[in-house]
Amino acid sequence: MRYSSAPVSTHRLQLEPDFTLDDAAAQVDHLATLGITHLYLSPVLQATVGSKHGYDVTDHTTVSEGLGGHAGFARLVEAAHGAGLGVVVDVVPNHMTTPTPLSLNRPLWEVLREGRQSAYATWFDVDWDAQDGHILMPVLGASLDDVLAAGELSVGEHHGEPVVQYYDHVFPLAPGSDTSRPLAELLEAQHYRLASWTVGDSELNYRRFFDVTSLIAVRVEDPAVFDATHALLVDGIRSGAIDGLRIDHPDGLADPEGYLDRLGDATADAWVVVEKILEGSEQLPDGWRTAGTTGYDALLRIGGLFVDPAGAGSLDALSSELLGRTQDLEAIVTESKRWVVQVMLATEVSRLLRLVARARPDLDPDSARAVVEDLLVGMERYRVYLRPGSPADADDASELEAAAARGGESVAGTLDAVTVRGVLDLALGQGSPVDREAADEFLVRFQQTCGPAMAKAIEDTAYYRYVRLVALNEVGGDPTQVGVPADAFHAFAGTLLASWPQSMTTLSTHDTKRAEDVRARLFVLAERPDAWATWVRTARELAAPVRGDELDALTEYFLWQTVVGAWPISEDRLQAYALKAIRESKLYTRWTEPDEAYESAVERFVAGVVTRPEIVAHIESWVEATRSEARANVLGQKLVQLTMPGVPDVYQGTDLVDLSLVDPDNRRAVDYAERRDRLARLDAGVAPADLHDEKLLVTSAALRTRRARPEVFTGADATYVPISTTSEHVVAFGRGAGEGAIEVVTVVTRLAGRLADEGGFGAATIDLPEGPWRDALSGSAHELDGGTTPLDDVVGGSGLPVALLVRVRDES
Repeated sequence: MRYSSAPVSTHRLQLEPDFTLDDAAAQVDHLATLGITHLYLSPVLQATVGSKHGYDVTDHTTVSEGLGGHAGFARLVEAAHGAGLGVVVDVVPNHMTTPTPLSLNRPLWEVLREGRQSAYATWFDVDWDAQDGHILMPVLGASLDDVLAAGELSVGEHHGEPVVQYYDHVFPLAPGSDTSRPLAELLEAQHYRLASWTVGDSELNYRRFFDVTSLIAVRVEDPAVFDATHALLVDGIRSGAIDGLRIDHPDGLADPEGYLDRLGDATADAWVVVEKILEGSEQLPDGWRTAGTTGYDALLRIGGLFVDPAGAGSLDALSSELLGRTQDLEAIVTESKRWVVQVMLATEVSRLLRLVARARPDLDPDSARAVVEDLLVGMERYRVYLRPGSPADADDASELEAAAARGGESVAGTLDAVTVRGVLDLALGQGSPVDREAADEFLVRFQQTCGPAMAKAIEDTAYYRYVRLVALNEVGGDPTQVGVPADAFHAFAGTLLASWPQSMTTLSTHDTKRAEDVRARLFVLAERPDAWATWVRTARELAAPVRGDELDALTEYFLWQTVVGAWPISEDRLQAYALKAIRESKLYTRWTEPDEAYESAVERFVAGVVTRPEIVAHIESWVEATRSEARANVLGQKLVQLTMPGVPDVYQGTDLVDLSLVDPDNRRAVDYAERRDRLARLDAGVAPADLHDEKLLVTSAALRTRRARPEVFTGADATYVPISTTSEHVVAFGRGAGEGAIEVVTVVTRLAGRLADEGGFGAATIDLPEGPWRDALSGSAHELDGGTTPLDDVVGGSGLPVALLVRVRDES
């Protein structure tokens, strides 16, 4: 369906205490001048005090005081509406945080105090039976016995009520608790059990967000919980203050389709997009009441246009040479998933096994665990979408059957066929279980576990281990696919327009592993693989004095790619990123088990790379030698994203060249004053001074064109037409409306290095629709009446490797 509240374009703003709602309001006029139609805000509800991201919600009834509260939000809405802009807000339905102090999360505090009898007991996804009616709270620095012996626990008072204190932590006492009893006995009488933080992965009995124990899952499948947690945002939609919503992590919900139905009913079908990662050719379920995804599917295809598939073999060879072995991504993913499932998600698997035991007590527990693990390892999607009582559709059933086969192939021996079939039937909602309630719960909980298994194993483990071309190791990416042919991109864009025309598109988000322009630079490696190999060999020689024996070749090669992609980069930024990367890879060190000697070797290497003059000069030589290719990629992918089907989002700061790395690096403060000044100069007719200006010119021209002609981009009759050329180095398409003429033509250069090697476009042509055309990037009117036209006459009029042709309308 079409959504009347859909934006034409959005600009993502990361709110935090150093960039409040009032700070955002101060940028509204500039963003309106840039050309966007809607502000897209990170979560605004009350989160942990000082939160830098807002996904750790503590109170759904108020706008975050640290951001400016209700009054600050009202001021921002007023400013936005005054500038003709709408507002989209990020929603976190899946979880809340366990803050310090816990009393900041009032519903959780009440549950800890009153247990299953609390009015809030249905809010949180707790497996009470796993801890004999208690909620495990793994917050202690040692075992409970050791903490008690050390005298680190005491009884005190918090906001007028008795509590147990542990440093900054406080825990409520059940009504009627006798505080004169010995502390160990007093704790035994509570509805929670205090434990060491180290047992979270193995003993936790509440569902969490991925492996983050401090984020406790919320049961929004309960209508009362949905209403309580969404009332403020729904009121914002109904009042007109909010125009649309972005839904965080829908795969974590018990029933995503039911959630979207309830949200659609509550908001009269406001524009809603979901943070859904689609794998391969996977599509969103047709029945979902959503405009589409947050755009990772588009990011994959857009970037792929600028990657040369001919470089894959050479990059493989270089990786094998440096590592001394050939990497197999499928094997890396399987190994990573099995570790994540068996170690990081052990408590989630144990919960599933308790349900299996109730539903099918005839199955051998050890064999059943192996089958559940195999299913989770074998899944190649973030989840399927089965609902208790409804038959699995053919696509979901096929994925689960295949997952069982794939996972089983990775372990030695053959499991009992009856157990395999029994567990698979539970995952499919089939068979005749002894306990139907347990079987239905298994169906739901299994699907909720698939997403964390995928994300933690692939995005947060395997993608830090596979180093052929790290630019492809992206959220929703496919590192095995080197390059996307133009016809494949056109097919994707056509399908998007036909099926999800108001889906979001993106190049950078707060979760991307590398900002769009880091990836754009690294795409050049596939285009210049031989030159890159020579450069890397020399770089390794130059770095010999700072390479300790502990440093492995994989990490070193990973960091060389990072450096050339993000250069110039400060030592502090690179050190922080390198530490995160090596701990995420989990090969030699981990967050929970750091190896100080190894981490010191990496730290020494990073310091040498960014400070030794000969290495710095070598890095700068690569950046300079590939400047032309990188420029074409930066501008080309931006223009494609802003003019293809869908609603494009411009992540904060990416209207200029952005060389950020994964969070928190990509949440640094944005210099809006610089952007105002640059845009003002461009609007005054001053020629672009650098690539920053050129990207800003492309961004503003495309956004303003969209805003001026929305019917061409997001209207009910919007069209998308591939435009043929005789050069593989150009991708072009037209946008129009209905049966009318094409109104806007996008032309971008790809694989610019090889194009230069070939001497330029030469006699290559493009078949333009009937004109006349004006290039929105140069302001010049081309004397082009359409038809077969030399590419040199189209690309280059603005001095840029891209063109945005807009039909000149007869104003008479």
